[in-house]
Formats: sequence, structure tokens, C-alpha cells
Amino acid sequence: MPTDMPKSIKSCWIITDGSAGMENQCVGLAEAMGVPFLVKRIKTAKPWKWLPPQLWLAPLRFLKNDGDLAIPPWPDLVISCGRQAIPISIAVRKASQNQTFTVHIQTPNIHPSAFDLVVVPEHDKLRGQNVVVSMGSLTRITAEKLNAEKQKFDADLRDVQSPVVTVLVGGPNRCYDVTPETMDTLCRQLTALHKNSSCEFLVTTSRRTGPENTEKLKQALQPLPHKMWSGDGENPYFAYLEKADAVIATSDSVNMICEAATAGKPVLVFPLPGGNRKFNFFHRSMQEQGFCRPLSDELAIWTPPALSETVRIAKIVENMWRTDKK
Repeated sequence: MPTDMPKSIKSCWIITDGSAGMENQCVGLAEAMGVPFLVKRIKTAKPWKWLPPQLWLAPLRFLKNDGDLAIPPWPDLVISCGRQAIPISIAVRKASQNQTFTVHIQTPNIHPSAFDLVVVPEHDKLRGQNVVVSMGSLTRITAEKLNAEKQKFDADLRDVQSPVVTVLVGGPNRCYDVTPETMDTLCRQLTALHKNSSCEFLVTTSRRTGPENTEKLKQALQPLPHKMWSGDGENPYFAYLEKADAVIATSDSVNMICEAATAGKPVLVFPLPGGNRKFNFFHRSMQEQGFCRPLSDELAIWTPPALSETVRIAKIVENMWRTDKK
């Protein structure tokens, strides 16, 4: 449930470069705090976009007109995420004479004292006096949102029978790859899961999945009871999460795994080729704490612990705001 914020917080800007994973974390925090917010998707001019934030001169002047601008009146609160948003958040704080309270999500490539608060996932190394550590990423998941989305898609999902397995498929990124062989393995495991449990599938793909991998998945699912969303029409993502008895998520996305865990679902992780220290730490930690297990041919359903990091962080921001404004 949203926390009761001081009446003096009348405005909030969410500043990102428009990346969905970054924006959703910021929006999730603002929603959990119960503050009205305005999303600003910025585009920065060259060569500044390539430079470290401390080298930017007059950052607010170098926002491109085909993105959102940052002009007064300044907001009471800024929630930012991503490299491009860093100098803009710092500049707004300065322009407001430190009246704007700034929260940055994810590790910035600048000292955390440039912000009032920095929120980093546990698998990042940054620690400090104004640094708050979260288990994974922040999300927009609430029971109310899941229930509302379920009702919106109720006619389409009414006949889906338990056990329901929702499958969240990501794709290649800087740390992971998805090869045809990888998709063949996932398809074989989905077939084995249905054979062993008679489960039905609700499947979503992302833009990173790619047309070839998406088509391979479609072909494998044809003989299995399923529904699949791959970008056409309204996105049933939240409804699929709510309907699930268990969730399969590919290992490339911290956000997908944390969203499924915040929804209270047991998460089965399908490993992709690749990884790095941060991802490996995250996956190990989530398994050790009972949120996730590796995917196998047998359907595992258990009651995981509660994950409500966004609400917890929202309360911390509220307390820091109250202290700052005394």
C-alpha cells in the first residue's frame, strides 16, 4: 500500500533515457510512495552523452528537443535511473538550491553524495552513508495492480487450467547470449514439464528475444496448451503473473525475476550462456533465500518468502525526506 507522504511533496519527476527497465523501477518507487509524478524521457546531445557526469557543462542546456526538457518550476522530488539521467538530476538539485530531494536508482559513476539517496541492488558493491541496498531491482508489482490486470484479461484467461506456468523470455544482452541451441533446450524442457505435470503455459517474449527465437518458441508450443504474447495488442504481462502457479524466467533479466518474486510466485530460472560476477551473485542470493530454483523437467511449486523491497525503500525515502525537511 502507498505510504502517506508529507503534504509538501506536490511534484515528482522521473528521469531516465526511456529504457523500460529503468523507468519501471522509478515509477514503482513513486507509486509505492503515493506521490504524483511526471515521467521525463531525456535525450542528450553529443559529445556530452559520452562523457562522465562531472565533465558536463550546464547539463540542462544539452537536452535535445525531441526528448523531454528539464525546466522550472523544479519538483520536490526527483527519482532517476541510468547514466544519462545522472547529470540532469544533479543539475536540478543545484538549480533548486537543494530544495529538490534526489533519489538515484542503480550505482552511479559518481560519488553518491551527489544525491540525497542512492538505491543499489545487493549484487552491486557500492556502499555508503546515503546508500540503501535492495534485494534485486524495484518493481511496480502490487496485489491491487495484479488483481486489476487479471480482471482486465479475465475473459481470455478464464479457461486456463492449473497448474499454470508463466514463462518470461528475455534475450541477448551484454552479459548473456541466446543461441538456437539454447532455445531448443528451453523448448524441450517446456515439453517435458507439460508431460510430467499437465501444466498450461502463459508465455511472453521481449524485444530482445528476436524474431528467430520467437518463431522457434511458437512452433514448440503449438502442441501444448498455451497462450503467447509477443508484442501484438495489449500487454497481458501482469495478468500472466497473477494467474501463475509458478514462473519460469530466463536468467538475463533481474527485473523479470524480481517482479515474479514480488508477485509471490516461485521462480524457476532458465540459465542462458554467459553471466558475470553481479548476475552470478544475484542468482545465488535469490536461490539461497528461497525465491528461486533452477528449472528442471519436473515442475516445482513451493511457497517462497515475501519480497516487498519497493515498499520498504519507499518508507526509507519518506523518513529521509521528513528528516531533510525539518
